Amino acid sequence: MDLSKFPRKKYTHGSTPIEPMSSLSKILGGDVNLWIKRDDQLGLTGGGNKTRKLEFVMADAVSRGADTIITYGAVQSNHCRLTLSACVKEGLSCCLIVEERVKGSYKEDASGNNYLFRLLGAESIERVDSGQAPAAAEKLAEKLRTEGRNVYVIPGGASDVVGAKGYLACAAEIHHQQFVEQFPKFDALITASGSGGTHAGLAAGMFALRSPTQVIGVSTRFDSTTQTGRIRSLAEKLLVNIGIPDLLPNDAVAVDDAYVGEGYSLPTKGMEEAVTLFARTEGILLDPVYSGKAAAGLIGMVRNGSFPAGSNVLFLHTGGAPSLYHYQPIGHSTAGTAKSKRSAEANSDMNTAEIEEKKID
Repeated sequence: MDLSKFPRKKYTHGSTPIEPMSSLSKILGGDVNLWIKRDDQLGLTGGGNKTRKLEFVMADAVSRGADTIITYGAVQSNHCRLTLSACVKEGLSCCLIVEERVKGSYKEDASGNNYLFRLLGAESIERVDSGQAPAAAEKLAEKLRTEGRNVYVIPGGASDVVGAKGYLACAAEIHHQQFVEQFPKFDALITASGSGGTHAGLAAGMFALRSPTQVIGVSTRFDSTTQTGRIRSLAEKLLVNIGIPDLLPNDAVAVDDAYVGEGYSLPTKGMEEAVTLFARTEGILLDPVYSGKAAAGLIGMVRNGSFPAGSNVLFLHTGGAPSLYHYQPIGHSTAGTAKSKRSAEANSDMNTAEIEEKKID
């Protein structure tokens, strides 16, 4: 799998760490060995999985002479934050379209990512109704082009064939780390599965490397049938694009939709428990919409016996912690030390904090 022929920026020095989660493993019974790939430590403002995608997308934009980037996401979009940060690095203008997917959820002076949009200096921030962002982005692009601007539009999540190469690269990085750092063979890799580029890139990458690691996506929005089709389609396009036209086997794309809850971004008890457990056992911050629900999936799978005793399971941390500050009620109702949490965990019934129904992309 040779990605060297594709233009690429470098926003992170070296590889992101792979670390054992010994305390969390112990709380969950100690039969499954849990590990974490720290893509929350990727470069650009606040880190997160979009940085890997943007290395390829921004290189493509710069190679085409772009002077202005337009992209879109939801009200608390991690993707918009990181795209804007990359534009700052590259000296490009950046215009953001934010979808208000829950009526009344957008507030111009909100904290979290919305604050960072202003701090990082977005040229414009346009609010649109749910589902209107792609059309609004194209309309704005047409307007700016008539003014002589060279505009490049990045789709939501940078989840296209260009951006998803970032997670082909991540699959190769994990494979390399297993050999060089002598990590055990990972039986499964758990990731959030949302716009699809991360999941598709990992699935295609592990297949291309002939790795035995099973990639399991925890859906944050769609039912498993819909999401499986979306991931498979993008993964197969990726393979063709890099010169590997082999069809993915049926078991190469796995999606678990049991942790979506009532809908995309809407809080669940499982997510709140996962965010709190990761913070109080491993000192790791998750976000409520992607890594939080993916972690709820990881915890649920361990508890229901999805992994045989002795398995080594790798969790991909996709970042998003800057948005957590917008959801501050999480964890307030379970104040206490990690030690007390561990001793009470087996019988605890975590309270659900009231959280505004706001969205992140």
